[in-house]
Amino acid sequence: MRVALLVNPAARAGTATDAAGRAAERLRAHGITVSIVSGGSAAESTQLLRIALDAGVDAVLVAGGDGTVALALTELAGTAVPLGIVPVGTGNDFAASVGLHELDVHAAADAVVAGRTRTVDLARVVRADGGTTLFGTVLASGFDSRVNDRANRMRWPRGSSRYTIALLREFVTLRAVPFTLELDLPDGTTMRLRQDLVLVAVGNGRSYGGGIPICPSADIADGLLDVTVVHPAGRAHLLRLLPKLYRGEHTALPEVATHRVRGIRLDAPDVTTYADGDPVGPLPVRVDAVPGALRVFTAS
Repeated sequence: MRVALLVNPAARAGTATDAAGRAAERLRAHGITVSIVSGGSAAESTQLLRIALDAGVDAVLVAGGDGTVALALTELAGTAVPLGIVPVGTGNDFAASVGLHELDVHAAADAVVAGRTRTVDLARVVRADGGTTLFGTVLASGFDSRVNDRANRMRWPRGSSRYTIALLREFVTLRAVPFTLELDLPDGTTMRLRQDLVLVAVGNGRSYGGGIPICPSADIADGLLDVTVVHPAGRAHLLRLLPKLYRGEHTALPEVATHRVRGIRLDAPDVTTYADGDPVGPLPVRVDAVPGALRVFTAS
Protein backbone atom coordinates (compact mmCIF):
# COMPACT_ATOMS: atom_id res chain seq x y z
CA MET A 1 0.00 0.00 0.00
CA ARG A 2 1.24 3.48 -0.93
CA VAL A 3 0.10 6.54 1.02
CA ALA A 4 0.70 10.21 0.32
CA LEU A 5 0.86 12.07 3.64
CA LEU A 6 -0.12 15.73 3.18
CA VAL A 7 1.19 17.93 6.01
CA ASN A 8 0.30 21.50 6.92
CA PRO A 9 3.54 22.60 8.62
CA ALA A 10 1.83 25.69 10.05
CA ALA A 11 -0.90 23.78 11.89
CA ARG A 12 -0.66 24.38 15.66
CA ALA A 13 2.77 25.96 15.34
CA GLY A 14 4.37 22.85 13.89
CA THR A 15 2.48 20.20 15.84
CA ALA A 16 1.28 18.72 12.54
CA THR A 17 4.85 17.98 11.44
CA ASP A 18 5.53 16.00 14.60
CA ALA A 19 2.17 14.20 14.34
CA ALA A 20 2.82 13.38 10.70
CA GLY A 21 6.17 11.85 11.60
CA ARG A 22 4.58 9.62 14.22
CA ALA A 23 1.77 8.60 11.85
CA ALA A 24 4.27 7.78 9.10
CA GLU A 25 6.33 5.68 11.50
CA ARG A 26 3.25 3.71 12.54
CA LEU A 27 2.20 3.11 8.93
CA ARG A 28 5.69 2.03 7.87
CA ALA A 29 5.77 -0.44 10.76
CA HIS A 30 2.89 -2.19 8.99
CA GLY A 31 4.68 -2.30 5.64
CA ILE A 32 2.97 0.74 4.15
CA THR A 33 5.00 3.03 1.90
CA VAL A 34 4.59 6.68 2.92
CA SER A 35 5.53 9.76 0.89
CA ILE A 36 5.47 13.13 2.69
CA VAL A 37 3.83 16.02 0.80
CA SER A 38 4.29 19.50 2.30
CA GLY A 39 4.15 22.78 0.44
CA GLY A 40 4.84 26.31 1.57
CA SER A 41 1.36 27.45 0.54
CA ALA A 42 -2.07 25.99 -0.22
CA ALA A 43 -1.38 26.25 -3.95
CA GLU A 44 1.99 24.52 -3.66
CA SER A 45 0.55 21.77 -1.46
CA THR A 46 -2.23 21.18 -3.98
CA GLN A 47 0.26 20.96 -6.83
CA LEU A 48 2.46 18.49 -4.95
CA LEU A 49 -0.55 16.38 -4.02
CA ARG A 50 -1.62 16.22 -7.67
CA ILE A 51 1.86 15.04 -8.62
CA ALA A 52 1.64 12.29 -5.98
CA LEU A 53 -1.79 11.23 -7.23
CA ASP A 54 -0.58 11.16 -10.84
CA ALA A 55 2.34 8.98 -9.76
CA GLY A 56 -0.13 6.55 -8.21
CA VAL A 57 -1.06 6.20 -4.55
CA ASP A 58 -3.62 3.98 -2.82
CA ALA A 59 -4.65 6.55 -0.19
CA VAL A 60 -4.07 10.10 1.04
CA LEU A 61 -3.57 10.94 4.71
CA VAL A 62 -3.78 14.58 5.86
CA ALA A 63 -2.09 15.94 9.00
CA GLY A 64 -3.79 19.27 9.66
CA GLY A 65 -7.19 20.84 10.20
CA ASP A 66 -10.30 21.37 8.13
CA GLY A 67 -8.59 23.79 5.74
CA THR A 68 -5.89 21.28 4.80
CA VAL A 69 -8.46 18.50 4.60
CA ALA A 70 -10.41 20.67 2.15
CA LEU A 71 -7.39 20.77 -0.17
CA ALA A 72 -7.30 16.99 -0.28
CA LEU A 73 -11.02 16.31 -0.57
CA THR A 74 -11.19 18.63 -3.57
CA GLU A 75 -8.62 16.47 -5.35
CA LEU A 76 -10.09 13.13 -4.21
CA ALA A 77 -13.80 13.81 -4.79
CA GLY A 78 -15.26 11.40 -7.31
CA THR A 79 -12.22 9.10 -7.24
CA ALA A 80 -11.66 5.72 -5.61
CA VAL A 81 -8.72 7.01 -3.51
CA PRO A 82 -9.74 7.22 0.17
CA LEU A 83 -8.88 10.05 2.54
CA GLY A 84 -7.50 9.64 6.05
CA ILE A 85 -7.07 12.43 8.61
CA VAL A 86 -4.67 13.08 11.47
CA PRO A 87 -6.68 15.86 13.20
CA VAL A 88 -4.14 18.40 14.43
CA GLY A 89 -5.59 21.71 13.19
CA THR A 90 -7.37 24.60 14.86
CA GLY A 91 -10.68 23.12 13.74
CA ASN A 92 -11.06 19.36 13.18
CA ASP A 93 -14.77 19.08 12.46
CA PHE A 94 -14.60 16.91 9.36
CA ALA A 95 -12.38 14.41 11.19
CA ALA A 96 -14.87 14.34 14.08
CA SER A 97 -17.69 13.56 11.64
CA VAL A 98 -15.95 10.28 10.73
CA GLY A 99 -15.09 9.40 14.33
CA LEU A 100 -11.50 10.65 14.51
CA HIS A 101 -10.61 12.69 17.58
CA GLU A 102 -8.29 15.66 17.92
CA LEU A 103 -4.57 14.83 18.26
CA ASP A 104 -5.21 11.04 18.27
CA VAL A 105 -2.42 10.12 15.86
CA HIS A 106 -2.50 6.39 16.53
CA ALA A 107 -6.24 6.06 15.84
CA ALA A 108 -5.85 7.97 12.59
CA ALA A 109 -2.99 5.77 11.41
CA ASP A 110 -4.68 2.57 12.58
CA ALA A 111 -7.80 3.42 10.55
CA VAL A 112 -5.62 3.41 7.42
CA VAL A 113 -3.88 0.20 8.43
CA ALA A 114 -7.23 -1.52 9.03
CA GLY A 115 -8.63 -0.22 5.76
CA ARG A 116 -11.93 0.86 7.35
CA THR A 117 -13.67 3.17 4.88
CA ARG A 118 -17.09 4.61 4.22
CA THR A 119 -18.56 6.84 1.55
CA VAL A 120 -19.69 10.34 2.57
CA ASP A 121 -21.23 13.39 0.95
CA LEU A 122 -19.66 16.73 0.15
CA ALA A 123 -21.20 20.09 -0.75
CA ARG A 124 -20.42 22.27 -3.76
CA VAL A 125 -20.46 26.08 -3.68
CA VAL A 126 -20.87 28.01 -6.93
CA ARG A 127 -19.90 31.67 -6.63
CA ALA A 128 -21.31 34.56 -8.65
CA ASP A 129 -18.20 34.52 -10.87
CA GLY A 130 -18.84 30.86 -11.73
CA GLY A 131 -15.99 29.50 -9.61
CA THR A 132 -16.67 26.42 -7.52
CA THR A 133 -15.50 25.10 -4.15
CA LEU A 134 -16.15 21.79 -2.42
CA PHE A 135 -16.48 21.58 1.34
CA GLY A 136 -17.06 18.86 3.91
CA THR A 137 -18.34 20.59 7.05
CA VAL A 138 -20.36 23.83 7.17
CA LEU A 139 -20.71 26.98 5.09
CA ALA A 140 -21.03 30.04 7.34
CA SER A 141 -22.59 33.35 6.35
CA GLY A 142 -23.41 36.33 8.54
CA PHE A 143 -22.35 36.50 12.16
CA ASP A 144 -20.56 33.15 12.08
CA SER A 145 -18.52 34.11 9.02
CA ARG A 146 -17.38 37.25 10.84
CA VAL A 147 -16.34 35.01 13.76
CA ASN A 148 -14.28 32.93 11.31
CA ASP A 149 -12.68 36.07 9.95
CA ARG A 150 -11.69 37.26 13.43
CA ALA A 151 -10.46 33.78 14.47
CA ASN A 152 -8.23 33.56 11.40
CA ARG A 153 -6.60 36.89 12.33
CA MET A 154 -5.87 35.73 15.89
CA ARG A 155 -2.52 34.17 16.78
CA TRP A 156 -3.58 33.01 20.24
CA PRO A 157 -4.90 30.74 21.63
CA ARG A 158 -4.31 27.56 19.66
CA GLY A 159 -7.07 25.04 19.10
CA SER A 160 -10.85 25.33 19.18
CA SER A 161 -10.92 27.85 22.06
CA ARG A 162 -9.82 30.48 19.52
CA TYR A 163 -13.30 30.31 17.95
CA THR A 164 -15.00 30.73 21.32
CA ILE A 165 -13.05 33.92 22.06
CA ALA A 166 -13.68 35.26 18.55
CA LEU A 167 -17.40 34.54 18.92
CA LEU A 168 -17.66 36.46 22.18
CA ARG A 169 -15.79 39.45 20.76
CA GLU A 170 -18.02 39.58 17.65
CA PHE A 171 -21.10 39.83 19.88
CA VAL A 172 -20.20 43.48 20.49
CA THR A 173 -21.13 44.37 16.89
CA LEU A 174 -23.86 41.77 16.36
CA ARG A 175 -26.42 42.85 13.76
CA ALA A 176 -29.04 41.33 11.48
CA VAL A 177 -28.61 41.33 7.70
CA PRO A 178 -31.37 41.17 5.02
CA PHE A 179 -31.07 37.69 3.46
CA THR A 180 -32.79 36.22 0.41
CA LEU A 181 -32.88 32.41 0.45
CA GLU A 182 -34.07 29.94 -2.18
CA LEU A 183 -34.26 26.44 -0.69
CA ASP A 184 -34.65 23.38 -2.92
CA LEU A 185 -36.53 20.93 -0.74
CA PRO A 186 -36.28 17.11 -0.93
CA ASP A 187 -39.80 16.86 -2.44
CA GLY A 188 -38.72 18.89 -5.47
CA THR A 189 -40.36 22.17 -4.46
CA THR A 190 -38.60 25.48 -3.83
CA MET A 191 -39.13 27.72 -0.80
CA ARG A 192 -38.22 31.41 -1.09
CA LEU A 193 -37.56 33.50 2.03
CA ARG A 194 -36.66 37.16 2.53
CA GLN A 195 -35.81 37.84 6.14
CA ASP A 196 -33.48 39.82 8.39
CA LEU A 197 -31.21 37.18 9.89
CA VAL A 198 -28.20 37.00 12.19
CA LEU A 199 -26.69 34.04 10.38
CA VAL A 200 -27.34 31.27 7.90
CA ALA A 201 -25.30 28.06 8.22
CA VAL A 202 -25.42 25.32 5.57
CA GLY A 203 -24.19 22.00 6.91
CA ASN A 204 -22.99 18.91 5.14
CA GLY A 205 -21.63 17.98 8.57
CA ARG A 206 -23.02 18.96 11.95
CA SER A 207 -20.32 21.20 13.42
CA TYR A 208 -17.83 23.98 12.73
CA GLY A 209 -15.42 26.12 14.70
CA GLY A 210 -13.82 23.19 16.51
CA GLY A 211 -16.98 21.36 17.61
CA ILE A 212 -19.86 23.88 17.66
CA PRO A 213 -22.88 21.77 16.55
CA ILE A 214 -24.61 24.48 14.51
CA CYS A 215 -26.46 21.85 12.41
CA PRO A 216 -26.85 19.13 15.05
CA SER A 217 -29.08 16.82 12.98
CA ALA A 218 -26.91 16.87 9.86
CA ASP A 219 -25.93 13.47 8.48
CA ILE A 220 -22.78 13.45 6.39
CA ALA A 221 -24.10 10.56 4.29
CA ASP A 222 -27.82 11.32 3.73
CA GLY A 223 -27.45 13.12 0.40
CA LEU A 224 -28.92 16.34 1.83
CA LEU A 225 -27.81 19.58 3.50
CA ASP A 226 -29.06 21.00 6.79
CA VAL A 227 -29.71 24.75 6.99
CA THR A 228 -29.81 26.61 10.31
CA VAL A 229 -31.03 30.23 10.35
CA VAL A 230 -30.99 32.50 13.39
CA HIS A 231 -33.39 35.44 13.63
CA PRO A 232 -32.48 38.67 15.47
CA ALA A 233 -33.34 38.68 19.17
CA GLY A 234 -31.01 41.20 20.80
CA ARG A 235 -27.43 40.73 21.95
CA ALA A 236 -28.16 39.97 25.59
CA HIS A 237 -30.81 37.40 24.74
CA LEU A 238 -28.68 35.60 22.14
CA LEU A 239 -25.69 35.60 24.50
CA ARG A 240 -27.79 33.74 27.08
CA LEU A 241 -28.59 31.15 24.42
CA LEU A 242 -24.93 30.29 23.73
CA PRO A 243 -24.83 27.35 26.18
CA LYS A 244 -27.68 25.74 24.24
CA LEU A 245 -25.75 26.26 21.01
CA TYR A 246 -22.72 24.43 22.37
CA ARG A 247 -24.99 21.54 23.47
CA GLY A 248 -26.76 21.44 20.11
CA GLU A 249 -30.08 22.35 21.76
CA HIS A 250 -30.60 25.68 19.98
CA THR A 251 -32.76 24.34 17.14
CA ALA A 252 -35.78 24.09 19.48
CA LEU A 253 -35.68 27.83 20.21
CA PRO A 254 -38.16 30.24 18.57
CA GLU A 255 -35.32 32.39 17.21
CA VAL A 256 -33.92 29.44 15.25
CA ALA A 257 -35.33 27.68 12.19
CA THR A 258 -33.95 24.64 10.38
CA HIS A 259 -34.48 23.20 6.91
CA ARG A 260 -33.29 20.09 5.11
CA VAL A 261 -32.54 20.75 1.45
CA ARG A 262 -30.97 19.39 -1.73
CA GLY A 263 -29.55 22.83 -2.45
CA ILE A 264 -29.83 26.49 -1.52
CA ARG A 265 -29.08 29.91 -2.98
CA LEU A 266 -28.09 32.62 -0.50
CA ASP A 267 -27.83 36.35 -1.03
CA ALA A 268 -27.18 39.25 1.35
CA PRO A 269 -25.24 42.52 1.11
CA ASP A 270 -21.65 42.72 2.33
CA VAL A 271 -21.44 39.14 3.61
CA THR A 272 -18.41 36.91 3.00
CA THR A 273 -18.93 33.18 3.24
CA TYR A 274 -16.60 30.67 4.87
CA ALA A 275 -16.50 26.91 4.40
CA ASP A 276 -14.27 24.46 6.26
CA GLY A 277 -12.92 27.50 8.09
CA ASP A 278 -11.60 29.28 4.99
CA PRO A 279 -13.08 32.18 2.98
CA VAL A 280 -15.07 31.18 -0.11
CA GLY A 281 -16.20 34.58 -1.37
CA PRO A 282 -18.99 37.13 -1.08
CA LEU A 283 -22.66 36.35 -1.42
CA PRO A 284 -24.56 35.43 -3.53
CA VAL A 285 -23.62 31.76 -3.73
CA ARG A 286 -25.34 28.54 -4.66
CA VAL A 287 -24.73 25.41 -2.50
CA ASP A 288 -25.68 21.87 -3.53
CA ALA A 289 -25.25 18.48 -1.91
CA VAL A 290 -22.89 16.09 -3.73
CA PRO A 291 -23.98 12.65 -2.50
CA GLY A 292 -21.41 9.88 -2.08
CA ALA A 293 -18.57 12.05 -3.34
CA LEU A 294 -15.72 10.84 -1.13
CA ARG A 295 -14.32 7.70 0.49
CA VAL A 296 -12.86 8.27 3.95
CA PHE A 297 -11.08 6.15 6.55
CA THR A 298 -13.07 5.95 9.77
CA ALA A 299 -12.21 5.13 13.36
CA SER A 300 -14.80 2.36 13.58
